[in-house]
Amino acid sequence: MEDERPDVLTIGQLAHRTGLRVRTLRFWSDEGAVPPVARSASGYRLYDAESVARVELVRTLRELGLGLDDVCRVLSGRTTVAEVADAHVAALDAQIRSLKVSRAVLSTVSKRGSTAEETALMNRLARLSAAERKQIIEEFKEEVFGGLDMDPRLRDRMRAFSVELPDDPAPEQVDAWIELAELVRDPGFRARMRTWMELNTPVPGQVRPPGASIWWARQVVQTVAEVRERGIAPEGPAAADVLTELFGDADRAAVLSSLEAGIEAGAERYRRLVARVRGQYASPDATEELEWLARALRAADRP
Repeated sequence: MEDERPDVLTIGQLAHRTGLRVRTLRFWSDEGAVPPVARSASGYRLYDAESVARVELVRTLRELGLGLDDVCRVLSGRTTVAEVADAHVAALDAQIRSLKVSRAVLSTVSKRGSTAEETALMNRLARLSAAERKQIIEEFKEEVFGGLDMDPRLRDRMRAFSVELPDDPAPEQVDAWIELAELVRDPGFRARMRTWMELNTPVPGQVRPPGASIWWARQVVQTVAEVRERGIAPEGPAAADVLTELFGDADRAAVLSSLEAGIEAGAERYRRLVARVRGQYASPDATEELEWLARALRAADRP
């Protein structure tokens, strides 16, 4: 009898030899991945030593995530392991990116204590396509910068300005994008940013607005940070010398208006979020320095 031949194995013996369940081997056999080499007189499947090696190969490919269809294509010679592996690497990369996005969204939900509705919104924002993300930023730019009378070179820089997530963003970049997308879609934020830009955008042929140096030159913030470290109060007499050093005889009221508009708009938060999305270094939050400066300007304006 064939099932008594010493050179063949029954499916039970193959299962014992490979450590797999009979049900698994039967399924693989039915799908053509591990076909029997013969049948016994009773119709039972029979396998040989090569079947054992084939089972090990199938198991390896399955553990690496290949479906049985791909496994059968490899075993039949219709494709190579390398070709299938290349396709699966691409699929795994996409899955990893998706898992990173999911992790970032869940991390943000956990930190914020978000509702179900907020969670759904954040998930949609995180999974937007690159074109959809670009559209959100372009709409924001048009509302904030559109129609401003500015130097052509500055206008070109504004038009070229982009905020793009990389193909494989880190969780903190996704988290920053969610926050930034929520921010720039807010009509109130857009209006405040527009007011701020109108006060700070240099007009062609004219000098830079008095308050623009606060935002375009970080040395102003650095100077105030050093002053605060020395314990100088914004209402004290020493603060007046700091203001003179920074602004000379510039229109202090215009400087204060620009400063207050930027603080109210949340320009620092916007700046830092953009840097985080881009994966760039963001200088420390200067909100406290800017508020110190505003208090000093108000104090200097009082009789």
